[in-house]
Amino acid sequence: MLSMHRIDALDAEILLTLDRDPQATVLSLSRALGVARNTVHARLRRLVNDGSLAPFSQRVRTEALGLPLIAFISISISQSASDEATAALRTVPEIIEMHATTGDADLLAKVAARDPADLHRVTNAMLAIAGVVRTSTAMSLVEVMPTRTLPLLEAVAHPG
Repeated sequence: MLSMHRIDALDAEILLTLDRDPQATVLSLSRALGVARNTVHARLRRLVNDGSLAPFSQRVRTEALGLPLIAFISISISQSASDEATAALRTVPEIIEMHATTGDADLLAKVAARDPADLHRVTNAMLAIAGVVRTSTAMSLVEVMPTRTLPLLEAVAHPG
């Protein structure tokens, strides 16, 4: 994993400005923020290169791909096959996010599917992976709050 630097107030201001105007040029960002164009360019390059900014593909809504159903699947895996099972689960395209967790299950996967029947297919594919012992699925009824970092960026940009 890349070593990320900590986002400071200027980085946060650049990102907040881009959030308001995603098509903003480096020149317009530098003018809006009152800093040198080279400073903005270097900051953006560093944010991209060190992994602080996620790839553009992570901004695509699954609904736009024909996968409107979101489910969260708790996965229990055999400890003797943990690495292999996790690697195999990474190959399932409908698993869009996965975390190792504490509690009853070992992993929590966020899955996108076309409909309940498609979710059933994906779940069965997961269960067919060597080392996956069991799953427990919770379907999302509606997204009441999407993933957000805006309030966190605002707090960094304007501390206190």
